[in-house]
Amino acid sequence: MIIVIDGPAGSGKSSSARAIANRLNIQFLDSGALYRAVTWHWVQSQKPEFETFFKILPETELQTEYRDQTFFVSVNNKDITAEIRKHNVAKHVSKIASHPKIREFVNNYMRELVKEDVYVADGRDLGTAVFPDAELKFYMEASIKERAKRRFKELQQSDPGVTLQQVKENLEQRDHSDQTRAADPLKKADDAIVIDTTGKTFEEQIEEMIKIIEEQLKLKH
Repeated sequence: MIIVIDGPAGSGKSSSARAIANRLNIQFLDSGALYRAVTWHWVQSQKPEFETFFKILPETELQTEYRDQTFFVSVNNKDITAEIRKHNVAKHVSKIASHPKIREFVNNYMRELVKEDVYVADGRDLGTAVFPDAELKFYMEASIKERAKRRFKELQQSDPGVTLQQVKENLEQRDHSDQTRAADPLKKADDAIVIDTTGKTFEEQIEEMIKIIEEQLKLKH
C-alpha cells in the first residue's frame, strides 16, 4: 500500500510524510532524497556529460533506510544523508531530475521498494506518473515566502553559508523547472486531496491528513 504526497519544493510534504509515518508506524520514502543522491553522484563524478553519466548510472547502487526518524541514503555503500542537503547539490537537482533516463532509474527503484509493506512517500509526480494507482493522494501547497523560510531554517545547520535570498531564488527556479519539464512535470493528480499549509501550524496540517487517512484507509495510530 502506498500513500503519496506531492507538491512544490518546501511545501512541507517531506516533514509531513515523516510525521505520518511515525504516527501510523508505517514506512517513509523520500523520493526527493533519491534525486538528490543521483545529483550528488553526478557532482562527485566531476559533472560529466549526461550521455557519459547515463552509462554509469545502471551500475550505481542506491540504498535507503528509514530509522530513528531519519531517511538514510547511500550511494555505492557511502552514506551521503547529510551531503545531499547542501546547496551545491540543491542547485543542480532540477537539471538532473528533468532527464527521463534519471527519472526512470529512480522511479524503478521506488516501485520495487514499495512492493512490500505500507509506505507514505513524498515527491512531485508520484500521484500522476510513479504511482497513479496509489491508495490515497495528497497535494500540498504553500506560498513561496513561507516555503523559503522553511527550507532556509532546514539548511542552516547543514549549510550555514546559504542565505534566505539564495534559498528563495532556488525554489523559484525549481518551481519553474518542475512545472515546465517535458518528463513528468509537477502537477496535481485529478484525484488528489489539496492541503494548503500556508498559515497552518505543523500539528494542524498533520491532524488534518491523519484524519483523512484513518477515514479512507482505516489505518490507525
